Amino acid sequence: MSRAAAIARAQEYFDSGAFKRDLSRRIAIPTESQNPERAGELARYIETEMKPALEALGFRCRVMTHAKARGPFLFAERMEGEGLPTVLGYGHGDVIRGLESGWQAGLSPWQLVERDGCYWGRGVVDNKGQHTINFAALAAVLALRDRLGFNAKWLIEMGEETGSSGLRELCAEHRDLFVADVLIASDGPRMAADRATLSLGCRGAFPIDFTITAREGGHHSGNWGGLLSNPAIQLAHALASITGPTGQVRIPEWVPDGIPDSVRRVLADCEIVSGPGDPQIDPAWGEPGLTAPEKVYGWSTFEILAMSAGNPENPVNAVPPRAWARGQLRTVVGIDPDEVLPALRRHLDRHGFPMVEVAKARDEIFRATRVDPDHPWVRWTAASIARTLNAPPAIIPNSGGSLPNDIFTEGLGMPTIWVPHSYRGCSQHAPNEHLPLPIAREALGLMAGIYWDLGEGGPVISNQ
Repeated sequence: MSRAAAIARAQEYFDSGAFKRDLSRRIAIPTESQNPERAGELARYIETEMKPALEALGFRCRVMTHAKARGPFLFAERMEGEGLPTVLGYGHGDVIRGLESGWQAGLSPWQLVERDGCYWGRGVVDNKGQHTINFAALAAVLALRDRLGFNAKWLIEMGEETGSSGLRELCAEHRDLFVADVLIASDGPRMAADRATLSLGCRGAFPIDFTITAREGGHHSGNWGGLLSNPAIQLAHALASITGPTGQVRIPEWVPDGIPDSVRRVLADCEIVSGPGDPQIDPAWGEPGLTAPEKVYGWSTFEILAMSAGNPENPVNAVPPRAWARGQLRTVVGIDPDEVLPALRRHLDRHGFPMVEVAKARDEIFRATRVDPDHPWVRWTAASIARTLNAPPAIIPNSGGSLPNDIFTEGLGMPTIWVPHSYRGCSQHAPNEHLPLPIAREALGLMAGIYWDLGEGGPVISNQ
């Protein structure tokens, strides 16, 4: 019985083909939470895959629902003793739409295919493959130790891809169920495919609709051009005032006062490069004076996601009556989401654009979260991974994407450490989603190492 044996057993699960078989079965369940016709599949995934898998590991399982949620939740716990660390795991079994017509020849979203050193299928990384890895790592520790040596809880939701509706309320109403010392979970991509990564939170996301409605109907551009205001031109100038020509955000309330020293330190050890199939990075884009990792993980950015005026598919000779754009502000800790729209309103009025109406778009607002890189749980987890891989992981203060991570950090009051088992080019929300085999095998080993080390005690944290 040893740590090395647990790691070897977890990786044997991969080498034997058992990981592929389990993941194949899970991928075959089309759990599209965005598709109302798949509601039964969401429940089936919980009942036929998640519940049996966790019960086999000695967890007591409870299926839960909430009126606001698209699908059920599964809460599972294995409590081994008072005074032991309690660790909450998280995963989601729902997936983005399959987008069947966009997949390469020979591939399907609902059939796992091994090709070109990868597993292909919808959910192989987001998130079925990632929680399958973590379950198997727990199983490897239990097989050798006959106990975990810590208390474990799991939360599986089936509506993450539709904004985790109901999750916040569920955790608030049943707070005592979910309370733990730390969340250690897996979602999202590594910084680079060949380097294990810890992510300590999530960027915030605030969607904004910009609209100018000048009048009813379009009017002939020859007879009326020069006499009527053009909403498209006005909106283009209004949007251009928000950032500089290379994307620098010009609204002071939208950017942090600075980057904390601990964040700068860990990001100095990180590098973002364009891999095969990735777009080439534009080095001159974004906030001047920041490194690429600081731009993504330490600063705020504003993007225009879509815009329209007139009839883009069939332009006509008319001054359009209306123009619209969807923007998105990605924020880091320190930006007050309640101040985003008021600051924008003041900015537009100050620059002569009172005609632009602004409103929060329909998407959910995600709040920025970040655990300090110097937190004892961060140092402890990084040391465990370094012990397994003989190399330190990359540590990013928050992922570039957004999750409702504040449910855990603020609502449940625990530090969050995400150990992703994917990479940036995995096509997780597009056709041809894939998981490189080396990442999966390595992840099984490093998670077995983390779970083994948890059984020997977590970090010593003062004043708790």
